[in-house]
Amino acid sequence: MITSKQRAYLRSLANGVPSICQIGKDGITENLTKQLDQALAAREIVKTNVLENAPCSAREACTELSIILSAEPVQVIGKVFVLYRQAPDEKKRTIALKGN
Repeated sequence: MITSKQRAYLRSLANGVPSICQIGKDGITENLTKQLDQALAAREIVKTNVLENAPCSAREACTELSIILSAEPVQVIGKVFVLYRQAPDEKKRTIALKGN
């Protein structure tokens, strides 16, 4: 669980991160979860868009994916949400959380 200060820090970092994934009419699929899992392992923070024809809202997708991927939901704004998962290996960590 991350604190509100850590969440604010992650939101500021996510501001400059491009969206790397889109959820479309198929919704949350196994391929999508694999792609996001790999992206979280490499980047630690991932921004995702939910398209208009998606069967779920951005908040629902964020909640479901955070559970599936063991990630922390950082923010949901409109059709975009951000997930964070700290790399398990000290050497792979790219984001140092303040207060951690």
